[in-house]
Amino acid sequence: MLALSVGHGVWAQQVPPRPLGIDLPVYQAQPAGDVRRVDNPEGRITLRDALSLALLQNPELASFAWETRAREARALQAGRPPNPVLGTLVEDLGGATHVAGAEAAVQPQTTIELSQLIELGGKRAARQTLADLARDLAAWDFEAARIDVLTRVSAAYLDVLAGQELAALAGRTRALAEQVHQIASTRVEAGVVSPIERTKAEVALAGARIDEQRARRTLDAGRTRLATLWGSDAAMFDGADGDLSIPPSLPPFAVLQQRVAQNPEVARWTTEIAQRDAARAVEAAARVPDVTVTAGYRRFTEVDRNAFVIGASIPLPVFDRNRAGVQEASDRIAKAREEQRAAQSRVTAMLAEAYGRLAGAHDEAAGLASNVLPGARSAFESIEEGYRLGRFGFLDVLDAQRTLVAAEGQYLRALTGWHKAAAQVERLIGMPLADAASPPPATCGDKPSGLSCQ
Repeated sequence: MLALSVGHGVWAQQVPPRPLGIDLPVYQAQPAGDVRRVDNPEGRITLRDALSLALLQNPELASFAWETRAREARALQAGRPPNPVLGTLVEDLGGATHVAGAEAAVQPQTTIELSQLIELGGKRAARQTLADLARDLAAWDFEAARIDVLTRVSAAYLDVLAGQELAALAGRTRALAEQVHQIASTRVEAGVVSPIERTKAEVALAGARIDEQRARRTLDAGRTRLATLWGSDAAMFDGADGDLSIPPSLPPFAVLQQRVAQNPEVARWTTEIAQRDAARAVEAAARVPDVTVTAGYRRFTEVDRNAFVIGASIPLPVFDRNRAGVQEASDRIAKAREEQRAAQSRVTAMLAEAYGRLAGAHDEAAGLASNVLPGARSAFESIEEGYRLGRFGFLDVLDAQRTLVAAEGQYLRALTGWHKAAAQVERLIGMPLADAASPPPATCGDKPSGLSCQ
């Protein structure tokens, strides 16, 4: 199980990670002062390499890990009892009295007291529970950030894959333009066509070369953007390996909608409501007065005697019984329940939008692959051969080439759009899309510590 090191905490049991990326290592907060070494891979990388590097080295994710560790320390501190208070009191310093018309010095009295505040009403237990749940909320924030990093890295990696394909497409287009230019030059030299066709071919070839350069610059920018997600300023890897193919079918939206409860932004609200209920318990405990007991030793210098002193004090809840504090905490619980419903609706709406993009890209890619691309390729090959034989003009070749390039570019964009939409859907359901058709797991593990599974 994926776990985060948080000192003495048990984050893995209280906030189980989502199935998405559960087998990947994640950053662990190390003792302060350790110098982090950032790995920047060379050669070719895979998506798993990029995801692992980002989860281990992404600075934003690391900040959430440190916040979880800090909340763990606060939870430990919340369970500590108040310290005793040691006090010293010296009375009658410099005093004087009149006895039989004569003035005599009054000997001072020294008192040493030890006081201890005794918290009543379960204050310490309530404070401990509140701090534990605050730690769990930080763990939920870490889990949401982890999945967000997975999604961002996947999208950036897809941009690199698509950039490589677009650069290759631009290279093929430039090669086709060179081939057409050579054919046009041969025909011009043979006196078959006017030299203007060679000029047109040169213009088309120059445009293809510009498009290829633009595609390569876009690819370089995408590689750098991907490298920044694992904390590097520059990309050292040569290329990315991956397949942009898509599955033949999609899970129904109703099946995916059942997985919305696994989204950390939704699942965290169970802990959030419990935490606010714990805050109400803290406010309710504050209504019970605490007792301060005192025990000490007093030295009477004048008579050379010692004595013990004991005492106790308790505030009288006459004017302030903290009713408004309890009411405020209760109102915040009601607010949290509404926010929970709002989060459920918001994630469902985002899922519907992402699923719409997913299904649209799937239909577009399938239609282009089965109908448009074969026809465009066949038409270009036929027209190119016909131009070589003098059956078609240069404009026919140029139009067929543009149609083929546009269809291949549209197909690549559809594939990239599908994979990016799939990454968004996986972020919203908290699991890989390929596993979404299996029955939803029990959500008992998502409950905060101290709550029973109903």
